[in-house]
Amino acid sequence: MNKNALIIFARNPELGKVKNRLAKTIGKEKALEIYNKLLSNVYAETKDLKCNKYLFLTERTDNGLFDDTYIQKIQSGSDLGSKMNNAIKSVLKEGNENILLIGTDVPGLSSEIINEAFKKLLEFDIVIGPARDGGYYLIGMKESLSQIFENMKWSNEQVLSNTIERIGLLNKSYYLLEELADVDMEEDLENMDNEL
Repeated sequence: MNKNALIIFARNPELGKVKNRLAKTIGKEKALEIYNKLLSNVYAETKDLKCNKYLFLTERTDNGLFDDTYIQKIQSGSDLGSKMNNAIKSVLKEGNENILLIGTDVPGLSSEIINEAFKKLLEFDIVIGPARDGGYYLIGMKESLSQIFENMKWSNEQVLSNTIERIGLLNKSYYLLEELADVDMEEDLENMDNEL
């Protein structure tokens, strides 16, 4: 059995339920169109990866997102941190050992970066893909480390630095991948056009 697992965190692509900060300035229809492009990019970059693939959605769907090589699950938890921690615990319980978790809003995320992250997990306890906005687009680990996710204030420029501080308190080693831009606001769309 392959011991590498990729968790993709995604929202169901429905009008008014995706990219809400972006939708405030460009409208819900355009935000949904952009989200669908981002989803398609994640699928294209992950479909040929040699790992166990999990698609964690906000709610059950039968709309054929991705293909049947992706195990579809539902996110559970009270906030983003508990949802990510629960997903990692769930995938570890299935016998996976090296877990990567990614979102869908980073157009520059490639299969090469994901493969590099899996390789770095052989040397380090944790792998992080830093985002330009101070958060992260990827986190990888070999065990459930709930302390990294609990009581974290999400969606701000301190997420990465707070995460690294918590890793230090746990005496765990970490590796930072290359920094990439995510798409949350209208000004981020230029990055998307350049990277897709």
